[in-house]
Amino acid sequence: MAAEIQVQETTDVQRFLAEHAEKELLRLVVVGSVDDGKSTLIGRLLYECNGLFEDQVAAVKRASAGGEIDFSLFTDGLRAEREQGITIDVAYRYFSTRRRKVIVADTPGHLQYTRNMATGASTADAAVILVDARLGILPQTRRHAYLASLLGIPYLAVSINKMDLMDFDRAVYERLTTEFEAFARTLGFEQVRYFPISARTGDNITQPSGRTPWHDGETLLGWLESLPHQRRQEDASFRFPVQYVLRPDLDYRGFAGQIVSGTVRLGDEVVVYPSKRRTHIASIDTFEGRLDEASAPTSVTLRLTDEVDVSRGDMISHVGQPPVALQELEAMLVWFGEERLDTSRRYLVKHTSKYVPAHIEQVLWRKELEDLSEVDATSLSLNEIGKVRLVCKRPLVCDPYRDNRRTGAFIVVDPLTNDTVAAGMILGGVGGEGTQEVRSLVTAEERRGRLGQSGAVLLLTGTPEVREAALRLERTLFDQGRHVVTVRGDAESALALAEAGLLAILYTPVPQARLSLSQQLRGAGIPWLELEPSEPVEQQVRRVLDAQEKTS
Repeated sequence: MAAEIQVQETTDVQRFLAEHAEKELLRLVVVGSVDDGKSTLIGRLLYECNGLFEDQVAAVKRASAGGEIDFSLFTDGLRAEREQGITIDVAYRYFSTRRRKVIVADTPGHLQYTRNMATGASTADAAVILVDARLGILPQTRRHAYLASLLGIPYLAVSINKMDLMDFDRAVYERLTTEFEAFARTLGFEQVRYFPISARTGDNITQPSGRTPWHDGETLLGWLESLPHQRRQEDASFRFPVQYVLRPDLDYRGFAGQIVSGTVRLGDEVVVYPSKRRTHIASIDTFEGRLDEASAPTSVTLRLTDEVDVSRGDMISHVGQPPVALQELEAMLVWFGEERLDTSRRYLVKHTSKYVPAHIEQVLWRKELEDLSEVDATSLSLNEIGKVRLVCKRPLVCDPYRDNRRTGAFIVVDPLTNDTVAAGMILGGVGGEGTQEVRSLVTAEERRGRLGQSGAVLLLTGTPEVREAALRLERTLFDQGRHVVTVRGDAESALALAEAGLLAILYTPVPQARLSLSQQLRGAGIPWLELEPSEPVEQQVRRVLDAQEKTS
């Protein structure tokens, strides 16, 4: 009898897990200004959808000292948050309903933490923006709504909160919805819905409220359950940024990372960017075993049929669905830095798994959030949003943000402080999507015809005597009629000289600099060759000349 009960319980658990696995997933972000009730709303959703443990409920009831449950205590986890009564960090919570699973991001509303809000919204499929019925539409409300549209969130619920403090006055609700509607009309959301709610008393959250007979009766939870399935990335173009090269032994060389969009199958013909070498998928490996196919957002290790040169930051895609390689691009930028954007400074752009030096050449305009007008600007300050022109030292292998949120987004890092100072969304190349500005009227072929050689970088690293080796090589190549120059440790200068048609010998005695320099040279579109300083100079020259013949 006991065995039968155990089998029955096991079957019930398996059925529950199977039903749970089939539920659709929705990624939700809750935004709004300070103290408009975001944490209280999420706490109530968790509480009424049974998304909390018993000990959590008991602890909050104790903290509420026998009065009304303070639902914000379910989400404000940091001591500083409880002390100040505001949300500081992004908190992710999870609950499920009869139809779907929901991952909800509780984001801070304070102006100082707008970067955290953008982080929470960057992966969301829908957004709930809260408006305090007493205070109305605030600048931070407009900022968050515009950010949500900029980040490509298609569905927005505007929840007019604290209606209980306004006696559920219909006129207040209609005045605020009319005001917001006029603002949101040009933001491009696929759907905007309005709800008169009270997160504290639970009106129109999971149950219709009898105190708003003039509302159509739909609840916020009902709206969340009715939304289409999360935007699938499986049907998008295949994109695989390489995060790590695995080589545990001589017989295994795989490229680990996450499929950020699309599907890859065994035997598919793929291209490795930026080298544009073609090859095929030989194996799709995971911790559980090998797969015949894998889709986003699975993390896998890919093995290729050919020994193609691939390193961290490279991108693998299908042959017929190429990304674009943009070195000069236009992007929307949300500035998070305490210091203003400085167009004379160099920054680092982190795109997928790759860092690239860059500078922001020009601020084309700044968005005025009061009326969504475009205002002339030369810089951006904290929390301002603008369109910029960005020049990268290496091409970004990317897609426009509207086509792919993962390969179309980047962040900007201050190399001096290592702070993230901006988030960006790629619009396209300068002068139009996928196009590049002409950088010179002299072609590489014309330079080669004039100088009798192809520009290239020759890399020598790692020994105290490398300088002498570089000078010997320079002398020998010069005596053979080559246009050659030496550069100590500066890959950017070496690449610029090579682009002008010279042979630039880049050397450094620091062994640790080898990897960094080779990564900077990789993908620059300029031929480069690594030489051993201990090689006889005649052998080095022979290798250089052989490489020159191949590129001529």
